[in-house]
Amino acid sequence: QVQLVESGGGLVQAGGSLRLSCAASGRTSRSYDMGWFRQAPGKEREFVAAISWSGINTYYTDSVKGRFTISRDNAKNTVYLQMSSLKPEDTALYYCARSRGIWPQEASQMYDAWGQGTQVTVSS
Repeated sequence: QVQLVESGGGLVQAGGSLRLSCAASGRTSRSYDMGWFRQAPGKEREFVAAISWSGINTYYTDSVKGRFTISRDNAKNTVYLQMSSLKPEDTALYYCARSRGIWPQEASQMYDAWGQGTQVTVSS
């Protein structure tokens, strides 16, 4: 069983940057595609980005393309989400998760392990 722990969230002004980290332990996610999701208050959880197990392939939802970058360091069992040019609408609880579906996978039900989330708040 894998445990995922997100960190790096915080309060930032619009236009600022944050880097989220997702550390895996236990039965690690080294051979799995990984994803980031977010959930704002009163809204459904939405897909943000995914990265293939090798790190070669990445995939983003349209609203973050050009602003967010997903990466991974398999030696450290860690996945990252670099967020730049942040907007107030990016405010949400951000989760990392392990994919069990085919690439690229946006459906949350195809992810079988989740972290507890890290809060990102962007002020205007």
